[in-house]
Amino acid sequence: MKLLIKNGRVIDPASKLDAESDILVEDGRIAKVKEKIKGKADKVIDAKGCFVMPGFIDLHVHLRDPGFEEKETVVTGAKAAARGGFTTILAMPNTKPVVDNADVVNYVHQKAKNLAPVHVLQIGAVTKGQEGRKLADIKKMVQAGSPAISEDGKSVMNTELYYRAMQVAKEEGIPVFAHCEDKKLMHGGVMNAGERAKELEMPGILNEVEDIIVARDIVLAGSIGVHLHLCHCSTAKSVWMVKQAKENGMPVTAEACPHHFTLSQEDITADDANFKMNPPLRSVKDVDAIREGLKNGAIDVIATDHAPHTAVEKGQSMKRAPFGVVGLETAAAVTYSELVLKDYLTPMQMAEKLSYNPAKVIGSDKGTLQEGSAADIVIFDPNQNYTIQAKEFAGKAKNTPFDNRKVTGKVITTIVSGEVVYSEE
Repeated sequence: MKLLIKNGRVIDPASKLDAESDILVEDGRIAKVKEKIKGKADKVIDAKGCFVMPGFIDLHVHLRDPGFEEKETVVTGAKAAARGGFTTILAMPNTKPVVDNADVVNYVHQKAKNLAPVHVLQIGAVTKGQEGRKLADIKKMVQAGSPAISEDGKSVMNTELYYRAMQVAKEEGIPVFAHCEDKKLMHGGVMNAGERAKELEMPGILNEVEDIIVARDIVLAGSIGVHLHLCHCSTAKSVWMVKQAKENGMPVTAEACPHHFTLSQEDITADDANFKMNPPLRSVKDVDAIREGLKNGAIDVIATDHAPHTAVEKGQSMKRAPFGVVGLETAAAVTYSELVLKDYLTPMQMAEKLSYNPAKVIGSDKGTLQEGSAADIVIFDPNQNYTIQAKEFAGKAKNTPFDNRKVTGKVITTIVSGEVVYSEE
């Protein structure tokens, strides 16, 4: 099978190529990248006026499978990913049962291999049942293909236990993905602590809930030398700490989510659980810090923290509804609209944050369009203006704060291993 992509603006962070070029794909791999490739192909895609980038990689997705398939499944989540330009997604372990052993890892990987249109990698839990008492079987999960461990949705509050987990991760050569939250400081909070929370009579979540654990985890990881990846950074102080850690040569990377670099607590004008996520939407000052962190390289990765819930769950008051919003199908457009068009990132940096850097975090050879690499490709039209419609999402859940938001930039085609898995046509 030969696929020829013609006339696109090829943007490849690995080679620093940013030029109009053609790409020839053969047998699932990139065979040639150059101007005006001649010859026959089984399928030709004209990408004129579009960016051709390495397929996006989302390091932070909740597929809810097994156990909560009414919210999302491996298959529906993968379809949402394909529509959003993501060719590889990493699933978090807070399922039922928790992904704390090789059997559950194998279940997800096998289901994805058979049914999912994109690559799915299952992250393993840090502790058994995510209960924070005993270490999960980290080594066997790594053997089964887990690219990282995480207690996402929780922090491991037992520092000694977490230290031992980091030691195992170091031995296995995998990163630790950290959800930074001091549970004892949450106090039932549902949105950022501030004037808006007071106006809406909602219990607030302090910045310190995140900052304290970020500081702890950086210190622990630095002492062990394990790669620490900080999930969904949301505060100015956490960005500052990441920047300081990097300047001191520590093995720390960080991600930010589109909702955290686009929206603030000021955008919550009513009791609407589609604006309830953890960490919460912070102050305008924090949003500015996240944007600057993405611009100056303190924050390496854009991830969605795609967290689907049912309409019934999200139809409740913020005080009762679960945390989380979906993001796979909106991330690229929001990133382009809010960061590229507003001069925080170049198109090349957008590709770095969404594909190249995520690949590096997990030691993957994806995230590039160089000859010989896997043909995981996204074609993105930077000129399309449209309004996000949650009802059109491919995923099961529609809980997004971006419904009816006007954006610029749209994923036109997603290609996985040389096969078109999504096309707008």
